[in-house]
Amino acid sequence: MSLRSHLSPPDVGPVERALLLDAFDSNWIAPLGPYVERFERELQTQTRAAAALATCSGTAALDLAYRVLGIGAGDLVACSTLTFIASVGPAVHLGARPLFIDAEPHAWCMDAGLLQEALDEHQGAIAAVTVTHAYGQPAHMDAIRSACQLYGVPIIEDAAAALGATYRDASVGILGDLGIFSFNGNKIITTGGGGALVTGHRTDLVDRARHLATQAREPGPQYLHQEVGFNYRLSNLLAAVGQGQLMQLPSRIASRRAVRSRYQQALQHPGIRFQGESAGTRSNAWLTGIVIDPELFGATAEDVWSLLQTRGFDSRPLFLPLHRQPCLAGNRVYGGSVAEKLNRDGLCLPSGSSLGLADQQAIISTILEAAR
Repeated sequence: MSLRSHLSPPDVGPVERALLLDAFDSNWIAPLGPYVERFERELQTQTRAAAALATCSGTAALDLAYRVLGIGAGDLVACSTLTFIASVGPAVHLGARPLFIDAEPHAWCMDAGLLQEALDEHQGAIAAVTVTHAYGQPAHMDAIRSACQLYGVPIIEDAAAALGATYRDASVGILGDLGIFSFNGNKIITTGGGGALVTGHRTDLVDRARHLATQAREPGPQYLHQEVGFNYRLSNLLAAVGQGQLMQLPSRIASRRAVRSRYQQALQHPGIRFQGESAGTRSNAWLTGIVIDPELFGATAEDVWSLLQTRGFDSRPLFLPLHRQPCLAGNRVYGGSVAEKLNRDGLCLPSGSSLGLADQQAIISTILEAAR
């Protein structure tokens, strides 16, 4: 079936094309190159980060974050359960054991009270906390930082989908020790495939990650390596696309927030609840998520999903909690019922910055039709 509207398609145009062709014509394809340096500088400027490292994926950035924090076999890592598996996957590959923290019901991010419970129970044995800014909505970072500071636990912000979102006027990604962004094709800006590692104050960690990401090659003409590194850097061509996308980030956020606002205005139904935007936060509205009460609405989330699909409109359930993933079974979870309910009754709607008014109105009509 051909979809009329995808969940979050890339939004690229003549600016990105011109920069990509400029990089191509320079014959500086890869590795690295001037557009990588420009992209990192612009990302650093826009997020007010102390350092930024462009990588080949958001997962690579997370892997580097865990490695430079020294996460290894047997370490405990507390992480959001309502998120994509890449958030904790690299830590598991390093031999760490995840502790899953439930979402809070308003904004769907990590429940700081349950995190405090986990930290108190393990009395300093937790090696890192990875908090996801769910669907572009910042988590309650003051409470999370306060809980972690008590035990000296470093924080990784999984801001894969949250570039441009702010918490008390500060960019996500620089609120903990390290932050990561993703520039996959479905994110708010894209390089086709790519990511970044940023920090607000731990430039030593990003410097260390930069060394590891470039095969840990030592300076000088020889291919000298004191340790084995990784080929994790972004190519010059993709960075050129990212440079063009970053120039348009404010307009992309404005477009997605407008999409969300139209959904909220049209779907004022007692059986539909939207993801909350907590006081002091500004979501980038990457995806608009709703929770459907089947008794009040007259249809389940699955009913709505099915009807949208038959009409050619992409939608997805909210994340299956990580503690419910078969490959992660057996790990401790604090809470869990909130994330499970969000997954059962929640749905992400088409939210792209290029979503047309006619298609959005058709999506809204289809959702309401499902209840009838």
